[in-house]
Amino acid sequence: MAKASSIAPKMSLTPLHDRVIVLPAPAEEKTAGGIIIPDTAKEKPQRGTVVAAGPGKKDEPVTVKKGDQVLYGKYAGTEISIEGKDYIIMRESDILVIL
Repeated sequence: MAKASSIAPKMSLTPLHDRVIVLPAPAEEKTAGGIIIPDTAKEKPQRGTVVAAGPGKKDEPVTVKKGDQVLYGKYAGTEISIEGKDYIIMRESDILVIL
């Protein structure tokens, strides 16, 4: 009899339509002058890496792809947590720039 694997299989996330899943960059820990920023004063990051992108709407394919570094609006998307990691699901139109 085969042993069951103790390692959980990789979760594959597939966003629908023009949705994109972004892994936000970590918040800044220090200012340019070296002052440590407490957790309560940290701003939400507005930069991240695209983890997955949907196929797009009819006649409007998604232009971002997995691995793209992007800037997005401050209050864009919906925050989710999967397997201990925080992600943001947003529409492609919420993305401002591909870096």
